[in-house]
Amino acid sequence: MGRVVLFELNSQHPEQAAAFYSSVFGWKVAAQDWGYHSVATGVDNNTGIDGGIVEGPADYPHGTRVTIEVDCIDTAITRSVEQGAKVLRDKMEFDDFYLAYLVDPTGISFGLIQYTNKS
Repeated sequence: MGRVVLFELNSQHPEQAAAFYSSVFGWKVAAQDWGYHSVATGVDNNTGIDGGIVEGPADYPHGTRVTIEVDCIDTAITRSVEQGAKVLRDKMEFDDFYLAYLVDPTGISFGLIQYTNKS
């Protein structure tokens, strides 16, 4: 629990950002799906932390956000709020995971993810 499992680059120009990181660092950037470009930063035994590039929302228009894997997203949200965090986007349900976005008491935005189909 508490392991950083992905990153998200928010940009008001996600296509341009995807082209930049692909060209400069050789990242494998997938075609846009639901406004999100999945990114693979490593291959074979030279893995990296993967993530995505997306158009940043009004509450976080640009910047980098890490997403932390948790066993129970509801518990993690509650504990975060008890310690002074604010919820930017409450728990969202996707096919294989739950996702939420918060900001810590110092202003750092982060995501929480709970995988539902973990093998």
